[in-house]
Parts: sequence; structure tokens; C-alpha cells
Amino acid sequence: MQPQPSSRRIRTRRVAALASVTALTLAVSTSAGTGHLAPGATTAGAGSATLARSSALGPCMINGDRDIQMSEGIPTSGGYTRSTGTVHALTLMVDFSDAPGEGSALDRFAEFFPQTRQWFRTSSYGRLDYRPETPVRHWLRMPKPFHAYDIERGAPFEPGYRDLVQDLVTEADAEVDFRAYDLLNILVTPNAGPSALDTVLSVTFAGNKEAPVADGVPVANASFVYSRQDDGSGSYDRTGYRVLPHENGHVFGLPDLYTQEGGGAVGHWDIMSEDWGANNDLLGWHKWKLGWLDAGQVRCASAPGTTDYTLTPLARAGGTKLVFVPLDADSGYAVELRTREGNDETVCRPGVLVYRVDADVDTGMGPVTVRDSRHDSGGCTRSPNVHSELSDAPFTPGETFDDPRRKVRITVTATDAAGNHQVRVERR
Repeated sequence: MQPQPSSRRIRTRRVAALASVTALTLAVSTSAGTGHLAPGATTAGAGSATLARSSALGPCMINGDRDIQMSEGIPTSGGYTRSTGTVHALTLMVDFSDAPGEGSALDRFAEFFPQTRQWFRTSSYGRLDYRPETPVRHWLRMPKPFHAYDIERGAPFEPGYRDLVQDLVTEADAEVDFRAYDLLNILVTPNAGPSALDTVLSVTFAGNKEAPVADGVPVANASFVYSRQDDGSGSYDRTGYRVLPHENGHVFGLPDLYTQEGGGAVGHWDIMSEDWGANNDLLGWHKWKLGWLDAGQVRCASAPGTTDYTLTPLARAGGTKLVFVPLDADSGYAVELRTREGNDETVCRPGVLVYRVDADVDTGMGPVTVRDSRHDSGGCTRSPNVHSELSDAPFTPGETFDDPRRKVRITVTATDAAGNHQVRVERR
């Protein structure tokens, strides 16, 4: 979850929070430019803000109005925590007098690491070196009981979260130099607040100019994680960490893809849609936004006529990953190949995923919608608490997506021995 334009219910198990924020995110650390890139990494800054607007890709770099929160537009607005190179994530474990920490604080830390770090390394092809750091290795006791902060589903930043952040800074200041970090993770003891089966409190406040200041920098990029998202299937030890890369996705400028109706717009094809259940990756569009794809790995199908492309699996490094078909200045169709490998370990029907991206649609309002190749099939996954209908959405050889109103047709024509797929885009 991340700050929303209004306080409203998004879904029964995940709700957006309201905060007085700006559209841009202020980095917690003043040393954002000191990180070192992993082998093969690029020097993209915040999001993919430094992507060059080349003549070939220019028509596909859609963007929305200034008042759109966390727009899907490319390049990502400046100011978000950068998503390439070395990123230092200050991680603190907190408890309260009415909710004392369960077990050791380092046990709580181990619920998320090293899994989160590896997830980002795999998804980014090694371009994001995410380093969790926990200088305070014990529970950090807040001076007030949890209920005194009045934190509940959809709670705004003022006054509860402001008080909590200020108290956290006060308690940690003797042991933490906040200038040394790029973002802040607060891992709350799971017995504070309701069970995640009843309501999900986890939230990210990004870009809050009014955030408390610590060591001269605003604590503006903060992700809070509460109760364990355990569906009772026994998979928590393997999948429970995924709420954190979702929340950190907001710090990097990615919007929520679920809507008031739940995960029906994107299903399990992006961690910004559904972060519970078994693993899944980010969409190729998001990887481009984050600077994890080079310009040469993206094709812009803006010209009229028929063009053939070869897509390589999104989970593998190298090769063409994304074909984008712009419809206008703020929307278009994205085309990518998803297979069961890497972070996409639960794909039950490999194939070419087609989805519409709308840069003029707010976070949580459906900025991305996956096109289903098998309407009303019920899907092919039986993973609990996953929107199954879209699990078999990809198109396979011989199948076609057609938008006659916009005169766009996308056909999967063939596959080769390496698993690459040939796609034909027709603009009539």
C-alpha cells in the first residue's frame, strides 16, 4: 500500500492509507549517489528518470498529468529512491508496551532477509544491490502503547504516523546515523494490531515533505510492515517476505495495481498487484521504469503496418523483453513473455502477456489491465488467495489479441527451441 488521493477501501485484505504527501519522493539519504553498481548495471537514477528519450522509443515513453499519483509514465518522476546500484535500507524492529516483541528482533528481521535482497537481485538482473542494514539489533520499544498512536486501516500520516516516526527517530538516534541510508523499513512486532487475515495495515509513506527530520534529512521514505500475511496454507516461511518488496516498490515509484475489486485487473503477474501467495515477478513495463532494461531491450511499435518481433523470457537476462504499442500520449499495450523461472516460479501457463498501461490513471485505480486470452476459464492456478482467473491469461502460438476499435492486432506466431516467442504486431 502507499499514500492514496483519498481514504477508501481498496480490498478486504489490503487497504490504502491517506497521507499528506507530494507526488515526488524525497530520499532519506543524502548519499544516494555513492552506491556501486552490480556487474552489468547501468547508471539510471531515481526510477528510470535518466532514460534517454531516443527517437525510436520516444513515442512509447507515455506520461500522465502532474496530479497523477505514482504515474505509470516513463521516465519516472524525479525524486524517488533510485532503483539501480547499491541501495542501503535501514531496517528497524519496533514493539510496544501493550504489544511486546515476540521472540528476538533478529528473528523478525530474518522473516524478510535475505529473501527480499535476493528477490530484487533476481528481478533486476543484478542491477539493484539492495542492502538491508540493522544497526539496532534488538526490539526498539516505543514510548507509547500501540493503541495510543491510533493506527488503523487507512490511517493518515497525521497525527498517528507522524508521532510514531518521531518517537522512532528519538529512540534510535543514539545508534543510527540516518544520513547513511536511502530508505527506512519498520518491521512492527506482529502482535501489534489486527491479524493480516482480517485487515492489512502495511503501508508506505513516500514523498512526505512534512516528515520528521533525523540527522538533517527527512524520514520521507518509510515502509511499515505489520502482521504476518499467513493464509494458513503453511507457505508463510517461503512467501511471507513478499509484502516488503511490494512496499519498497512504492519507494521506487511504482503504484498499486490492485483496485477496489481486488487483484482482478492484473492478477498475480506483478508483485504490486498481489504480494501474497507464491512468488511472481514485476511486469516488464515496471522493469523498464526502474532502469532494469536497456533501451535495446525495448521495441516501440508506433508505426503503421506489420512488424515481427522475437521476445525472450522476461526472467532471463539479455534479449528483447518488451514490445510497446502506444495508443496515444498516455496509454498503450505492453507485450512480454512470461515463463516459469526466476521470480516467476508459479506461472502455470507460460506465454505472451498483453496488458494495457494508462499513465493517466492513479495508483489503486487500475493503471494496468491484463488482457485475458481465456475469458471466464477460472484460471489454471489453485494457489490460495490468488486471483486465479488471470493466471492463464498469456497468449500462446496461434492465438491473437485484437482491439478493432484501436486497430491493433497482436499475434503469437511461433516459438523456438530456446523458448523465445515470435510476435506479430499489426497496426491497421
